[in-house]
Amino acid sequence: MNKFGRASSNEPPRVGTVVELSDAELVQRCRHGEVSAFQELVARHYQKVFLVVVGVVNDREDALDIVQEAFFRAYRKIGSFKGDSSFYTWVYRIAVNIAIDFKRQLKRSPTERAEGRQALEESAGDPDKLGSDPARDLQRKQIEQRLLAAINELTPDHRAVIVLRAIEGLSYKDISRILGCSEGTVMSRLHYARKRLLEKLDSVI
Repeated sequence: MNKFGRASSNEPPRVGTVVELSDAELVQRCRHGEVSAFQELVARHYQKVFLVVVGVVNDREDALDIVQEAFFRAYRKIGSFKGDSSFYTWVYRIAVNIAIDFKRQLKRSPTERAEGRQALEESAGDPDKLGSDPARDLQRKQIEQRLLAAINELTPDHRAVIVLRAIEGLSYKDISRILGCSEGTVMSRLHYARKRLLEKLDSVI
């Protein structure tokens, strides 16, 4: 058994064979000062973390800053990461907590920009390529706009849970670890968020 937990083999590795390390192995290498290992973790998880954060804060530029700060904090605290959860759950929690705090502060002094909404619309697909039925396309655009507006009206906590569950498809257990609350609280927040979204959509469906 080698130092990374892999079974030793007497056979030399095949030429051209690339062995992909697990997140846990990369974390161990980070703890030993390998910056390239952390860069690999960032490359693996950056896009998904970014999509979650932009869903919470509704602004692309703010999301970029928050994700950068989240990974910076993760790098500084990598030595204290105990491995009780996966690395992605851990960094998600850091990023979402920063995003929620940011959103709460923003609510006290609102300065939201339309660019965040555009980022969410782009992630849902190009509205100009929805189909060949203009009436149906118009209705779908109206629903999407109303949905985005409804998500934006949710509290930061409810927005986070709807993004993590409905958009990212994470389990209740993972969401509870990310948000630092019980699975029951996750389900309660999700139920409320879905109810609010349905109420907003009723008038256009």
